[in-house]
Amino acid sequence: MYGEGDAVTKALDDVSLTIQQGEFVAIVGSSGSGKSTLMHLMGGVDKPTSGTVLLDGKDVYARSDAELAIYRRREVGLVYQFYNLIPVLDVVENITLPMSLDGRKPDDGELMVLIHTLGLEGREHHLPNQLSGGQQQRVAIGRALLGRPAVVLADEPTGNLDSHNTAEIMELLQRYNKENGQTLVVITHDPDIAAVANRVITIEDGKIASDVQKGSVS
Repeated sequence: MYGEGDAVTKALDDVSLTIQQGEFVAIVGSSGSGKSTLMHLMGGVDKPTSGTVLLDGKDVYARSDAELAIYRRREVGLVYQFYNLIPVLDVVENITLPMSLDGRKPDDGELMVLIHTLGLEGREHHLPNQLSGGQQQRVAIGRALLGRPAVVLADEPTGNLDSHNTAEIMELLQRYNKENGQTLVVITHDPDIAAVANRVITIEDGKIASDVQKGSVS
């Protein structure tokens, strides 16, 4: 809920849903419908005015601010629509940032495979302003995947990519979803992405308009 008095706006209105471990869920809806707000609530970014957000039965927002920061670094991988890269850090430093903040060292082999898959070879030491929008989005996706968090939340993860790169990125996200059992929640306007999800949730005016399960979790 945003604003006060007559200007109050309910971004989400009595939304209740359960997402199972390992599901690939697409959340669709028009701009302003509440999709991004829902993702931010699940990711420990925006605190709900009322209600609870549970992960493995534990209330996400019962945590302190410091504990929420750890939650965002370890348990969820967030891919923002507008990248949210650190401008003074290069590609490798941005991708490894959540692990670095935790004092963890990434596996060099996994990091190099990920950089190759993201098409970022040769740009490992480029700063964000030296990259195209699509390349910056790939860095953001790599940052979300590297630590293998339990949940990956992606807001229009392929919005700045062409059809070829979109297919490659979605293949990567699906592979991590299936091979690592990571729960994948993607906000998208792309019907092709929604078509390959196990489940499609449609949000309209802050409410769940439909919730369609299309297949079993792999």
